[in-house]
Amino acid sequence: MPEPRRGLMFGFAAYAMWGAFPLYWPLLEPAGAAEILAHRVLWSCITMGLLMVLLRRTTHLRAVARDRRVRVLLTVAAAVISVNWVTYIWGVNNDRVVETSLGYFINPLVTVLMGVLILGERLRPLQWMALGLACVAVVVLAVDYGHLPWVALVLAFSFGSYGLCKKTANVGATESLAFETAVIAPVAAGYLIWLGATGDSDFASHGAGHALLFLSTGIVTAVPLICFGAAATRVSMVTLGLLQYLAPILQFALGVLWFHEDMPAGRWVGFVLVWIALVVFTAEAVNHRRRQLRLTVEATTAA
Repeated sequence: MPEPRRGLMFGFAAYAMWGAFPLYWPLLEPAGAAEILAHRVLWSCITMGLLMVLLRRTTHLRAVARDRRVRVLLTVAAAVISVNWVTYIWGVNNDRVVETSLGYFINPLVTVLMGVLILGERLRPLQWMALGLACVAVVVLAVDYGHLPWVALVLAFSFGSYGLCKKTANVGATESLAFETAVIAPVAAGYLIWLGATGDSDFASHGAGHALLFLSTGIVTAVPLICFGAAATRVSMVTLGLLQYLAPILQFALGVLWFHEDMPAGRWVGFVLVWIALVVFTAEAVNHRRRQLRLTVEATTAA
């Protein structure tokens, strides 16, 4: 199989698994979002530790740990992804699947906005138009919900912050996640010990199958990441950028068709505005990349 096609399959698998997460987290109830997060962190840490040994990347991990700047960035990344994970789990388990999908729909636009506000990047006119449409959509949805769609906004801004930290750190996906989970694993383990001591733990309280599901959280976290890493090295950034919309599309479909969440007219208007903004944003990005590549080819030919 050609490498680009293999990469496309890996990318599709990664985003399809992320899109199917709303079917997985409710299986861990009646555990609360904080307990599920703690288990996810702890078992992910163990899973990633084993992967680092099997892939013989422990030297890379030690290099990450020795670099103070990278340590600080990945520690911040660990904190914001923890906020993202617990918000997402809470949203899915509290009938907010559609709103969680909104968070990941607007994430690319939030990432661009953060680039402007934090990195001083300049936007092209159509990018400003896409951001404007997204802001109008948030206002429409706030009116419909009766409050700001805070679950979506927390997810978008926390994941945008996570991406900014990871981009600045410039570390491989496997070792960075291994380091991040190792940083917060002691906190997660302490919280789980406290839950057990107070009798509030749901682990091993609902049968062996339920306990095994908790143990699987590490694998569920690691496998999509490995697929994503395999895709990122085989397909273009444009293809990867288009694939990222698969996860929120699946989440939205599950929220509406599987969980039967309410979608009044105002909510549809808000989502349609977001989708129009994404079409404008994506089309502009693809065309800009093609123009840049054409100019590069012309300059090389002229030289």
